[in-house]
Amino acid sequence: MRINVLQHTPNEGIGSVGAWAKENHHDLFIYHPYFYNGVLPTADETDLLIILGGPMSPNDSDDWIMAERDLIRTLIKQQKPIFGACYGAQQITKALGYTVTKSPVKEVGWDKVYLESNIIPDIPKELTALHWHEETFQIPHEAKLLFSSQYLTNQGFILNDNIIGLQFHFEPEDVNVKEMVTNDFAYIKDSILGQTAEDILNFDVPKENKTVMFKLLDFITK
Repeated sequence: MRINVLQHTPNEGIGSVGAWAKENHHDLFIYHPYFYNGVLPTADETDLLIILGGPMSPNDSDDWIMAERDLIRTLIKQQKPIFGACYGAQQITKALGYTVTKSPVKEVGWDKVYLESNIIPDIPKELTALHWHEETFQIPHEAKLLFSSQYLTNQGFILNDNIIGLQFHFEPEDVNVKEMVTNDFAYIKDSILGQTAEDILNFDVPKENKTVMFKLLDFITK
């Protein structure tokens, strides 16, 4: 399988997606469309699309953002698996014609998310994930709510059993969290979670997050 990753900022990398790809002997290619003049993979050379987070908004009008959405729509029509984290999930919903708006709260730091659907087996009812956002997506009508949190209902969805969008992050490993906080620490200000950069760094990444990330990817590629 060829996995094409769309990475949108240097400090939000693939995390455990890389370990999953290696364990399953998949080929992994990383694209940086925000930097390299909008270079994107084609749909035909994509078996699984991973869309990572970033500081931009899907409501921005950059040509590469629109091109990403064209790619997403094509892959949806081809019934290929897609996973989106944060901005990536927002791009999926925008591609389907739904809205992305300012969130009622800014969530930056570690907080619990709650499972809202049993469609994927053996997912814990409660997990602690990394949040790094202040926008939120509208759940597509044809999708199922997958996760929620105490501050935001629309934290995750699953569509057609092969597309998952999460507003938060299960994929970061320790080194990824350090990179995010080191470079984007100013963004932590005014988060409702009330955590400092030191709080976020000193919190051990839950081991079950990698396990759950593997289960999510296994499910949409089965």
